[in-house]
Amino acid sequence: MRIIFMGTPPFAVPALDALVAAGHDIVGVYTRAPQPANRGKSLSKSAVHLRAEALGLTVHTPRSLRDPEAQAAFAALDADAAIVAAYGLILPQAVLDAPRHGCLNIHASLLPRWRGAAPIQRAILAGDTETGVTIMQMEAGLDTGPMICSEATPTNAKTAGQLTVELAGIGARLMTAVLASSRFTGTPQPEVGVTHAAKISKAEARLDPALPAATLERAVRAFNPAPGAWVEVAGERLKILAADVVPGEFAAGLIADAALTIGTAEGGLRPTLVQRPGKPAMATRALLNGWSIAPGTPVA
Repeated sequence: MRIIFMGTPPFAVPALDALVAAGHDIVGVYTRAPQPANRGKSLSKSAVHLRAEALGLTVHTPRSLRDPEAQAAFAALDADAAIVAAYGLILPQAVLDAPRHGCLNIHASLLPRWRGAAPIQRAILAGDTETGVTIMQMEAGLDTGPMICSEATPTNAKTAGQLTVELAGIGARLMTAVLASSRFTGTPQPEVGVTHAAKISKAEARLDPALPAATLERAVRAFNPAPGAWVEVAGERLKILAADVVPGEFAAGLIADAALTIGTAEGGLRPTLVQRPGKPAMATRALLNGWSIAPGTPVA
């Protein structure tokens, strides 16, 4: 098939690779334009941009798809379908209608739960026992289109980074199967169970000891690798990359013991992998070998 691929982050790369391996003709790759990096000193290409160039594919980076010229260029590619995976730009109706079989999206949730920008992180934060991937026919609404197929996987104790890799692989496999079967229509999403996965804000990454330890441990996993959950202790911002929940009664907002356990509203949160500003990640025991934090030290 003649395919336009539209994606930006690493999550989308396995799908692009799978489509190429399946023998589809990738007539164009759309991705977000290079963004400032290194404090604005240089522009950084997206993961999909770099992979497409390595595969010898033509890359398009429009700032918007709303103007008629961009829409005409998209339609001129004469695609059978557009495959979308975390592209990052709104697709106007003219773009949705241009491919013969429409635009198919790889969405990292079990729709209609977690429509929106951050489905993986929101599933972890909410304590969902499973999540998954839905292949859907795109329409003008936010992740509201008919569902073609889906596959679930347990969340277990996975981080957002681990789930992203797993779901990317599932999405790539499901999408290639959909194209092989020429199944381009789906069933409407149910009205019951709709939730919105709002974009993660940096403010959310600050852990609040007034919450239960189990809630904070989910936040640690949801914000790993980015933006990284953190607390302020001994005048320093300490990023927490992994942690265990410790049962018991603790004074909320204070370091409880020599293992750096943080007292919370319910139980304790014991960091196991941490990172100081400008330093590499390290086990908490290694951190405490060179930085003594006494029990009773406030945590904010």
